[in-house]
Amino acid sequence: MASITLNALAHSYIENPTKPEDYAIREMTHVWEQGGAFALLGPSGCGKSTLLNIISGLLKPSNGEILFDGKRVNELKPEERNIAQVFQFPVIYDTMTVFDNLAFPLRNIGVPEHKIKSKVHEVAEILELSDQLKRKAKGLSADQKQKVSMGRGLVRDNVSAILFDEPLTVIDPQLKWKLRRKLKQIHEQFNITMVYVTHDQLEASTFADKIAVMYNGQIVQFGTPRELFENPAHTFVGYFIGSPGMNFLDVELNDTLTFGGHEIATSGAMLTRLKAMNASNIKIGIRPEFVHVWDGKNNDAFPVEVDFVEDLGTYKILSFLFNGQTMKARLSEDQQVPSGQIYVSFPEQWTKVYVDEYLVDLTVQAIAVNNDKETDHAN
Repeated sequence: MASITLNALAHSYIENPTKPEDYAIREMTHVWEQGGAFALLGPSGCGKSTLLNIISGLLKPSNGEILFDGKRVNELKPEERNIAQVFQFPVIYDTMTVFDNLAFPLRNIGVPEHKIKSKVHEVAEILELSDQLKRKAKGLSADQKQKVSMGRGLVRDNVSAILFDEPLTVIDPQLKWKLRRKLKQIHEQFNITMVYVTHDQLEASTFADKIAVMYNGQIVQFGTPRELFENPAHTFVGYFIGSPGMNFLDVELNDTLTFGGHEIATSGAMLTRLKAMNASNIKIGIRPEFVHVWDGKNNDAFPVEVDFVEDLGTYKILSFLFNGQTMKARLSEDQQVPSGQIYVSFPEQWTKVYVDEYLVDLTVQAIAVNNDKETDHAN
């Protein structure tokens, strides 16, 4: 097992990149700690697979370095990095039995046969492949083949990390949840550093302790599923995480924050910060789950028009028009479905403020101020 550090890493498929948009991976410094279960989450084309291939050694970065436990591995071949990688589609030998497929990585490094037998049976039991060990791989279903492919990565005790590149793409939906839980169980049992690439937020949240959200070649936030949901650090995270995603409004800063002539409740500290930043591109964001829908008129609420309601069984999604802009609120299963003009409010604690797409976090500023005070006092 190893910690993986990306130090000032960047990559471009263009020979002489001149601007940020020329990079598939924009310069980043990032650490995956030893023994952690991490997900790399983002839409197609954001750079997830490129980054994974750089870590495994299948691709050489344009700039920066990759460190395993502090040791630079840029010049090492994939087989020398001691990495196991599981791809979207099964990588197995159809003419071999399941047993021989699982045993192959161990035989390749000269493990004694009695130890191979023990390890193969251990991994086969975890993946529920014990009754398939004597079968030729070509006769297996797609999900069984992918389990064998995952088993080939898990069978070695000495791997630095296991990298999964959307490994459940070919798996039937009803089996995906089971396999995600199986991977989580394997991680807890063997404490192997695992990085799981996916575009599916449910897969990421089920598998990972922490998630790195990628957007346009950058990791824009790294945190727990709860942190990504409750405190998105970038507007893309708010949009991408959640179903539906976060509501956003472009607001104006004068003496207060306003949208279409309506004043948005904001703390004095936030207004002071925004003015000090000389901010112009300002958005507020609020999750549909936190929009408060009132039964009647309220002095703290805004009048809006109901657009339509989606009944999703255990909850409903209310779409409404606020000064011509569509927003959404989540209603509980037994909550009365409103119609016509209604009133909504945005609780200040759940209303996030973004400048140039990044969260304005007053907590960080307060910590910095307190640290400065402690330093001054010490001096």
